[in-house]
Amino acid sequence: MRVLGLETSCDETAAAVVEVDGEVDGPLAPARAATAPPAARRGRALSDVVHTQADVHARFGGVVPELASRDHLQRILPVVDEALERAGCRLADIDGLSVTSGPGLVGALLVGVQVARALALGARKPVVGVNHIEGHLLAVLLAQPPDEVPSPPWLGLVVSGGHTSLYAVRALGDYRALGHTLDDAAGEAFDKVARLLGLPYPGGAHIDRLAGGGDPAAIAFPRGLSKRRRDQFDFSFSGLKTAVLQHLRERGLPKGQALADLCASFQEAVCDALTLRAVRAARAGGLTQLVLCGGVAANSSLRERVLDVCIQDGLQAFIPNRAMCTDNAAMIGATAWYRLRTDGPTPLDIGACPNLRLPLV
Repeated sequence: MRVLGLETSCDETAAAVVEVDGEVDGPLAPARAATAPPAARRGRALSDVVHTQADVHARFGGVVPELASRDHLQRILPVVDEALERAGCRLADIDGLSVTSGPGLVGALLVGVQVARALALGARKPVVGVNHIEGHLLAVLLAQPPDEVPSPPWLGLVVSGGHTSLYAVRALGDYRALGHTLDDAAGEAFDKVARLLGLPYPGGAHIDRLAGGGDPAAIAFPRGLSKRRRDQFDFSFSGLKTAVLQHLRERGLPKGQALADLCASFQEAVCDALTLRAVRAARAGGLTQLVLCGGVAANSSLRERVLDVCIQDGLQAFIPNRAMCTDNAAMIGATAWYRLRTDGPTPLDIGACPNLRLPLV
């Protein structure tokens, strides 16, 4: 089965053709009553094209929603054409379309949704709206060799610019929320601290690079919610951001080694908070597999820390390659296979839902 996925939730315009072994029962009709949720299947991206808007937003130090929407409008059809060409197929060869319907920036989402509707209507193909967070949780099924793909249940740690959450993935479509950030997401904290330090946008990659030459123990930055009960798994990064601001007010803007030390210490505090709660949540839920996903999962220190703590605590870690961590359309196409199988096509009046929640059971 081949699915064309579209992703325009924020500042990446993406399209991908994903092939998943196994057909959907019947003419892409609902099969919810026929079988239990299917086991995880491995898919592969025949193409995965991503146009980033980093240059568009760099001079503003963050994403400008109106500019994001306009750029999506200009880029999406060429990106779709390139994805189909790289996959060696035409729209007529696709079994279905998928599109991120939320959460995200409403104007950006609308571009992808409207294009998906038009293509589905013109080609007489089914379309399914996909939750962006579910896409991140299931991206690991695309990105790993067959013998390294997790099977539910697993613990999903979603870390991105807009989301920092823990989910128990008990089966495909069967999710339980265990914890969320109470204020800033981890990626948002990276970008805000980078702005305080005068680093270019997007700031997370620059902090990661500088931290490689710094001492993570140079500055004792706080770990948010450190005094909470061990059975509570929420996150908080606003206090850490304030601590960095206070440090800069007292000592000024660092340069050279001092800047590297500050970046390393800040990054260490974020990684500590994320991995501590993830391990606690895994223990509490009896889960032995930890999946790290989302844009911040591309951070080198976080990837290493997750692997280390999983070895120490007897957990099995699964981390998609960096291309599958950041926003992409392959994860949207892969998730659509499951959604088409269990729920059937989404009605063509599908809309954009900027505050769409992950369906929880």
